[in-house]
Amino acid sequence: MKVLVLGGYGVFGARLARLLIRDGHDVCIAGRNRAAAQSLAAELGCNALRFDRAGDLTALAGFDVVVDAAGPFHSYGDDPYRLARAAICTGVHYLDLSDNATFCAGIAALDDAAQAAGLCVISGLSTVPALSSAAVRALVGDEIPRVIDSAILPGNRSPRGLSVMASILAQAGRPMSIWRGRKWCWARGWSAPRDYLLPDGVSRQGWQIEVPDLQLFPAHFGAETVVFRAGLELGVMRYGLAAFACLRRVMPFPVNLPVVRAFKIAADLLAPFGGGRGGMVVMVVVGQERRFWRLLAEDGDGPFIPAIAARALLRRTTLPAGARVALEAISLQEAEAAMSDLRVRTEHASEPLDPIFPRVLGSDFAALPAQIRATHLTADCSRWQGRAKVHRGDGLWSRFLGRVFGFPEAADEIPVTVIKTVTPKGETWLRRFGHRSFRSRLVATPAGMTESFGPFTFLLGLKLHDNALHYPVVTGRLGPVPLPRWLLPISETREYVSNDEFRFDVMLFAPLTKGLLVHYQGTLHEMASDAPFYGSSC
Repeated sequence: MKVLVLGGYGVFGARLARLLIRDGHDVCIAGRNRAAAQSLAAELGCNALRFDRAGDLTALAGFDVVVDAAGPFHSYGDDPYRLARAAICTGVHYLDLSDNATFCAGIAALDDAAQAAGLCVISGLSTVPALSSAAVRALVGDEIPRVIDSAILPGNRSPRGLSVMASILAQAGRPMSIWRGRKWCWARGWSAPRDYLLPDGVSRQGWQIEVPDLQLFPAHFGAETVVFRAGLELGVMRYGLAAFACLRRVMPFPVNLPVVRAFKIAADLLAPFGGGRGGMVVMVVVGQERRFWRLLAEDGDGPFIPAIAARALLRRTTLPAGARVALEAISLQEAEAAMSDLRVRTEHASEPLDPIFPRVLGSDFAALPAQIRATHLTADCSRWQGRAKVHRGDGLWSRFLGRVFGFPEAADEIPVTVIKTVTPKGETWLRRFGHRSFRSRLVATPAGMTESFGPFTFLLGLKLHDNALHYPVVTGRLGPVPLPRWLLPISETREYVSNDEFRFDVMLFAPLTKGLLVHYQGTLHEMASDAPFYGSSC
């Protein structure tokens, strides 16, 4: 095929051009910088063309395919699909490497025209969502995933294009919508870091960013939660970007070209440090099992990965007609075949999902009523709602402690929501009674389950008795300092089932006085996906 690669001398466009030439395509490198296009074309032995996406597009005639590898796609202005429409009018297939959710999804508006012309118009034919969706499908088969958690983790010596940097910097600190626990909620760009394992035992840290997967995967795969992260190898760069994100939360100034260039200069100064090995992880939870697809690219070959999906598609003898986002546009088998001449290794792995309550309770967990077990099998984020009755202690000491810990005020009936979020160490429980809330952190330890409220940590003697789960307090500490028994609260807390409903009964007595601190009891059921949610995030 005769392929015009727009942005063909950029970080990813140049690598796509190299791969397509290896496959025998007739490639022309195009862009606004004629000298850069001609320089790379001379090296690769192909043609070059000065081509401005915003200018005259008649040069599309004579090509079979145009691939837009330029970007940044979020800044394409009021007519973002000008090139795609011109390609359809000229009789040329259109592909792009966009990683912008809005841009990718909007390409479907051209479907009727593409179908009528018998042309292939696909947006997002890159690492996300094309390669990531192919990996998810390979991992889940015909099953529905509970969680999809993906990350791209390049090495520090991988080249950095201005377009990619502009995209990430523009997101830093800004709100983005994510699907967690069957609800749309808000998160911040470059937040919530988490460690990921690559082949060869390589561990990297990823931070939440916005990609098409977040908007497209919930409906496409039916997942309860979809999260995505990207990483930087050097800590000084990761946490420097986190500081920049915090600054933009306070002062939401725009990210313009001078800002991007300043970050590019800083990144180039740090380029000699770290390494060039990078990778990608796609993890899904299906039932009570985690399944992984992991990729590790050796020094120098990581930047080829965003070009793999386009290469794989253009290896086909015919291209599918219509305009759509690149969800499962290729299969994982096709993608791995398109990487076979690169220094890239992939692996599949699986492990049991290991929730903290089954871990601590052991065989007793299976003996719990099903309604109780269901509340303690959170894969990422689950939400529960119901009604409660609250009594508060009358003494001055009890009122003081109740205010310190944020316990709810007395009420004959009040709506209650419990949000359980899995963390690297355990779970966080956010309890909301009306408009008041308090949070605790639960961790499974060799000694048993601990629950922390701020600096206070209590060891819970979880036990099954009379078909109910009881939560007595065994020991406690303030920071690292153990608390004597007379400074411990007394907990008469249980979860049980009545009339096929999950019920909770929490009665706490204050340390020292042993007077009633708080007593709340009620029912919970899993929040429906269409129920209103007044929280900002998990």
